Amino acid sequence: TQLVRALLADSDLPRLRLSSLEPWDIAPEFFALWQNPRLCPHLHLPLQSGCNATLKRMARRTNQAAFRALVEAARSQIPDLALSTDVIAGFPGETDEEFETSLAFVREMDFMKLHVFRYSSRAGTAAARMPDHVPDAVKKARSARLLALSDEGAQRFAERFVGRELDVLWEQITGVSEAGFHNSGLTGNYLRVRLDAPQALTNLITPVQIIAAGEGTLYAGQGERYAG
Repeated sequence: TQLVRALLADSDLPRLRLSSLEPWDIAPEFFALWQNPRLCPHLHLPLQSGCNATLKRMARRTNQAAFRALVEAARSQIPDLALSTDVIAGFPGETDEEFETSLAFVREMDFMKLHVFRYSSRAGTAAARMPDHVPDAVKKARSARLLALSDEGAQRFAERFVGRELDVLWEQITGVSEAGFHNSGLTGNYLRVRLDAPQALTNLITPVQIIAAGEGTLYAGQGERYAG
């Protein structure tokens, strides 16, 4: 909290984005920092599993109730918050029932994006010595279901912003055509935006009108007001 306050107070950065934060030891008042609009409304809180039994085997210092309370506190204070997470499919001992519990909790949290990993054994780790390793085919099937859920969440979150005006930090040009430069950038809440404009907008932050959403990507309208 003190570090973020200092960065906001002692710099003129137009945007400050936090990276991955472990979902414990975060005081509820921490989210009040987002009253400053320069702090990007995006949090990545690595969950790893939505099942309490699996979390205990992972030695993760959270559970469903604690994680749910943290997410509720964040969303209550950060408008339009984009919430992403990590999930491991097929951790040793993960039964079908545990996976379904995890999947249901992940669905309840309504993440805008999931980083999905299949468990892989690493020599010398406690997990590698655990019994009941999950077959690769099962891990693959569970991973596919989680990735499908991620795609659904990304599209659902993106569609919330169709018709709204958003500020975009333009990062790169992905091509050029008769329509102009294909600009690609990110909103404060980590949504990818595409805009065809007469000029390259790289390293600029400009407002755009969102006209469509597809596959988790937003598309901005053309026009002098929105293209520079």
